[in-house]
Amino acid sequence: MVKFISLQVYLASIMTLTGCAALRPHFPPPQQVEAQVKMPGMPGVRAWGDEFSPAFQKDLIESLRQEQRSGLFREGDIVSILAISGGGGDGAFGAGLLCGWTAAGNRPSFKLVTGISTGALTAPFAFLGPAYDDKLKKIYTTISSKEIFKLKSLFGMVQTDAIALNDPLAKLTTEYVDEKMLKDIAAEHLKGRRLYIGTTALDAQRPVIWNMSAIAASGRSDALELFRKVMIASAAVPVVFPPIYIPVEAGGNSYDEMHVDGGVTNQVFLYGPMLNLPAGRKILGHDRPLRKPRVFVIRNTRLKPTWLAVKPVMRSIAPRSVASLIKAQGVGDIYRIYVIAQRDGLDFNLAHIPDELDTNRSDEFNSQVMNVLFDTGYNLARYGYRWQKTPPGFFPENGAGYE
Repeated sequence: MVKFISLQVYLASIMTLTGCAALRPHFPPPQQVEAQVKMPGMPGVRAWGDEFSPAFQKDLIESLRQEQRSGLFREGDIVSILAISGGGGDGAFGAGLLCGWTAAGNRPSFKLVTGISTGALTAPFAFLGPAYDDKLKKIYTTISSKEIFKLKSLFGMVQTDAIALNDPLAKLTTEYVDEKMLKDIAAEHLKGRRLYIGTTALDAQRPVIWNMSAIAASGRSDALELFRKVMIASAAVPVVFPPIYIPVEAGGNSYDEMHVDGGVTNQVFLYGPMLNLPAGRKILGHDRPLRKPRVFVIRNTRLKPTWLAVKPVMRSIAPRSVASLIKAQGVGDIYRIYVIAQRDGLDFNLAHIPDELDTNRSDEFNSQVMNVLFDTGYNLARYGYRWQKTPPGFFPENGAGYE
């Protein structure tokens, strides 16, 4: 969703600098207690995405034991991981790809699904598989901007923390993310599968990864509320949407973390430094992988640079610069995942919007363009998608680049 940045954002930013803002009270955890931050009543469901997490490592071991008990994956099986990127309305491509994959008849049940921004909105449906394809398709082919946000008045823009309200997105999330979905995700968690969503803790300037399936399986009465809140936070484009404030504890005190779009820190992620897979295997008595792991990365954008004559004025220079920054960041994230895959023995697979497809539009959530994106992804997967085996611009010695 971070790609959804318009002239209004920059105008609002400038006006905020000169406006007299009525600030919301905010009590972030001080830097010295960052290592102690946890969710009240739900320890271990969140981790800093840029460092090793003992809690997530422990959960990794538990997930492997759950697999053994449930018989979900066996020795010799191919175990698949899915990482879904941000991309605003371009997320329709990833949704179409998943539905087309179902139609092709070879879509796997993923051990781990991760999502950022628009990918965070897709991830729970992708995690639950074909049974939720109809809902996923409906979200990405029937919504428009009015189902995502509502612009504030000019006075409202300069007096608060965003230029728009995310009430429509919250309503949409409430409609689709219900108790049944939470129950279904919890059931898969107990089999050993995992669902992660990323946000950005803005005060700390760090990525936060949420174990969403553990939240679903917590059995707490406030689990659904937190689940929805994290999803909305992951898509909360700074300045466009208000931040999401999540109550946390640290050092015996209560605080509220300010969370915004996960795409601020990562456009797409796998598990990074949080987990140590080789160490996990050794704890279970396995010195080498007993299964064939692979990772699929869906990058909801075109990777090739697109030429555009930029007018020599701020309203053209600013959004073009941010869009270029996001594109470059996304490529860097793909390379990071590729390196991790090479280190941990995962077969790497990349999908992205075809570079020749024209996705330019003035309205990010133009339903006509989103339907084209969905159909493109669907047809590519339905008839056998040629997954790219390396990051863009990387050519191994053998020259292999596609499946």
